[in-house]
Amino acid sequence: MLTREQAIEIFTKSQALLTGHFRLTSGRHSGQYMQCAQVLQYPHYAAQLCDALAEKFAGTPVDLVIGPALGGIIVAYEVGRALGVKTFFTERDQGVMSLRRGFVINPGEKVLVVEDVVTTGGSVKEVIEVVRQKGGEVTGVGVLVDRSNGKVDFGVNTESILKMEIESYNPEECPLCQQGLPLIKPGSRQV
Repeated sequence: MLTREQAIEIFTKSQALLTGHFRLTSGRHSGQYMQCAQVLQYPHYAAQLCDALAEKFAGTPVDLVIGPALGGIIVAYEVGRALGVKTFFTERDQGVMSLRRGFVINPGEKVLVVEDVVTTGGSVKEVIEVVRQKGGEVTGVGVLVDRSNGKVDFGVNTESILKMEIESYNPEECPLCQQGLPLIKPGSRQV
């Protein structure tokens, strides 16, 4: 089993978990930033994290693993590989989460929904709805990083490799600004 410390080390080594002074998409500031795409670019880390996630569902019936594009594609593939089952992904079609590309969920199939990072759980909830509309049974949700620190409830067994609540601040009250630390907007430069 992968420990929390080992997971943090993997996310830090791959620069998926950064420490500094960041302006988030919301406009709030934070001393930490998580970008799972950075860890998933390394197949050995992706395999290690997803194998550990798959272990958490070893006793759960799973016929299919599915994740939302884009962040859930690699996670679904690697967890599906570890469990020895097929993998799909959903994607947006005119703004609506959809099952495309000839993927078919058969009625009664046991489906594990996975994602790289969950903050509000919106994308995962949309995938769950797609699975249910197609007649599948969601048997669990697995995420690499639960940024809600376990506060999001999907109504099924939910497991994560890392639970963390990344603290954020209004810019006017940001202690990092008060310390004079340079502000970085992730994506505006290579971070």
